[in-house]
Amino acid sequence: MNKHRESHGSHGLPDDDPQLTLRNPAELADALPYLMGFHPTDSIVMVALHGRRGRFGGRLRLGIPRAPGEWPHVAEQLAECLVTGSERRGPRPDGIIVFLCKDPGPIGEVTAGQVMEGLRPLAQLLRTACGALDVPVLEALCISDGRYWSYCCPDARCCPPEGNVLALPGTSVLAAAATFAGLQVRGSLREMEARLAPWRRPAAADQERVLAATEEVLVPRILDEEERLRVGRETLDLADRLMRRLCGAPPATGRTDGDALDDGLITHEEAAALLLGLQDRTTRDIAAEWMEGPDAAPALRLWRALARRCVGRYGEHAAVPLTLAGWVAWSTGDEPAARVALGLALRADPDYQFAQLLHQACNQGLDPEALRRCLREERREREQGGGGGAAPGSAADVTEPLAAAGPGLSGGDGVTGHRASGAAGPEKVVEAQPSAVLVPARRQGTRRRPPGRFTRNRQDRTAASAPANRRDEVPAAVVPEAVPEAVEAFEGDSSTAAPARRGARRAGRAGQRDGTGR
Repeated sequence: MNKHRESHGSHGLPDDDPQLTLRNPAELADALPYLMGFHPTDSIVMVALHGRRGRFGGRLRLGIPRAPGEWPHVAEQLAECLVTGSERRGPRPDGIIVFLCKDPGPIGEVTAGQVMEGLRPLAQLLRTACGALDVPVLEALCISDGRYWSYCCPDARCCPPEGNVLALPGTSVLAAAATFAGLQVRGSLREMEARLAPWRRPAAADQERVLAATEEVLVPRILDEEERLRVGRETLDLADRLMRRLCGAPPATGRTDGDALDDGLITHEEAAALLLGLQDRTTRDIAAEWMEGPDAAPALRLWRALARRCVGRYGEHAAVPLTLAGWVAWSTGDEPAARVALGLALRADPDYQFAQLLHQACNQGLDPEALRRCLREERREREQGGGGGAAPGSAADVTEPLAAAGPGLSGGDGVTGHRASGAAGPEKVVEAQPSAVLVPARRQGTRRRPPGRFTRNRQDRTAASAPANRRDEVPAAVVPEAVPEAVEAFEGDSSTAAPARRGARRAGRAGQRDGTGR
């Protein structure tokens, strides 16, 4: 019988709480949602272990690449990313735990057992890649359709071929400890992303037509400097009215019902005017001030609802409401939700600098208070000056505290900032703090100018109705679409993103050769 190593950690609980000991694969599988804050669907998760008793350290998540031809390169770079990042923060890992999470698809993969067998080569590649770095994989688990399998244990008495059933949610010791500490699992990653996804209903066509009509009216106004300020004030006034309308709505019974209720409270015309008006960077920065206190909850509901309205050819406009939703979530302490929203913002527009900086700051465990202070001061100065609308010249201020708070935050490589040599980040052994992001880029030569982008020259580019705050002076990320998700390297140093990017590029070229790259 294979001896399953015990692992220790507080799993996101306060540091002064008693540590819990995980003694077998069942408890490891049960702990995964609490380590991440959600159920990671279609994901590779790697967790570093330290010391004789296997204390949890850094952790990393990546969406499972669709093409098996990409797996060898991805496995090598993920292993290097986790090990190197752990060494930059502290000791080298003494072991690694691997989770492969995927549910059966509607076509081809009929059972969870077939999913497990299909992922076995990926598990072996990850074990080999970690072993090549002299860090053994102590356990590799597949979690699929409510069951788990161990790729490391050959004993059918504890790890039968049909797998073991996962414990019912909320019935384990870990679940009880997490509940006592006030922690929650926010559902699956797929469910969290679905709340922010564009409409796929008949009303989406009507919304797209209204967006096009509103664009024809607003763009000429925003091209005029004086009219641009009026549009900014109108946009902020409309947002304020909608937030008050959402606050006055009767409470819904669940998240899905709540989202549907919010959608019904906002007309197509209101959504279009807000989406296009918020593409102006100054207006967006003022809207970001609704980040705390009684403003935070309705603002978050509004930004989520607007993200769902970015339908059809206006999908790239979602970068703004998604970034605002991520900012409010991060400001109010919901880091898992913030990472999901910011990751989707970068998926919609990989060049969006505000999303890049916020994602990197959240990933590196920085305190959002620095940005909150800046926004509070901007509001005070604007109110003391008697101006309630968008003021010229303040557009770039919102990113300055992010760069000042973390020397590693930079848009220089278009993917992630690099922490200065020798600089140490916060040591939070059990909290998920991603620090490297790989953003899927579009295929070269196929990028179309999004609707509403009107440019007179590089310096006079308007943020009228196109995604705002584009970084023309900084090269965009060159990361292939073959990597389906963003890498989240928890507690690792941000400079570990570089080797992962190199592997992703190689994987993308391989995917393009065999026609599987996205």
